[in-house]
Amino acid sequence: MFRKIDSKKMGKGNYGWLNTLYHFSFSNYYNPKNMNFGVLRVLNDDLITGESGFDTHPHDNMEIITYVIDGLLTHQDSMGNSSTINRGHVQYMSAGTGVTHSEENNSDKPLRLIQLWILPDQSGYKPNYGDYRFEFSDRVNKWLHMVSNKAGNAPIKINQDANIYSTYIDKDNVSEFKVESGRQAYLVLLEGKAEINGIILNQKDALEIIEEKLTIKANETSHVLLIEMAKE
Repeated sequence: MFRKIDSKKMGKGNYGWLNTLYHFSFSNYYNPKNMNFGVLRVLNDDLITGESGFDTHPHDNMEIITYVIDGLLTHQDSMGNSSTINRGHVQYMSAGTGVTHSEENNSDKPLRLIQLWILPDQSGYKPNYGDYRFEFSDRVNKWLHMVSNKAGNAPIKINQDANIYSTYIDKDNVSEFKVESGRQAYLVLLEGKAEINGIILNQKDALEIIEEKLTIKANETSHVLLIEMAKE
């Protein structure tokens, strides 16, 4: 099963310093019929102006993953962590029993990122933070497995049976991915234009996939993010 989600029909928020697309019900976009896709609770495509960002705020009992598309992201939290990452890098935080943090764009250039919230397999974990500076070339015309559960083999591990992959496909190249029986996936076309099993996706469009093999043809050089999980 495939279902395309046109970015023009997603929730939107423009707060001056932040211009965002809400894939699921969040903040001022409330849609009780679009709360999640399996354990994927939040996916926000955020564009943050220079010298601004999210001031210190709390979280608990959520696995939070941030994927930088372009720009510099600086993180600080109540556990004493401070870090700056850029294009293609990933940070993750198990909010667990509770943590406060800030996410800032301290440069004078725009920052675009994907913010993902994944429901944990149980509540009450000890809070944890980390980041991983993937080489961008590691995803060119191949899938880069970035995130898995604790038993998986990705370098970033979270408290849920979910996997996150990225790929950057050169124009006219083809990439495949199989969503196995009993599994589903949510795909976002971050950059470019692609045809997936006959469905045209433009930049920022998304696709829900359940138990299907994907064939992705890059009509333009295309940057893809895919979140795979157990079938709902």
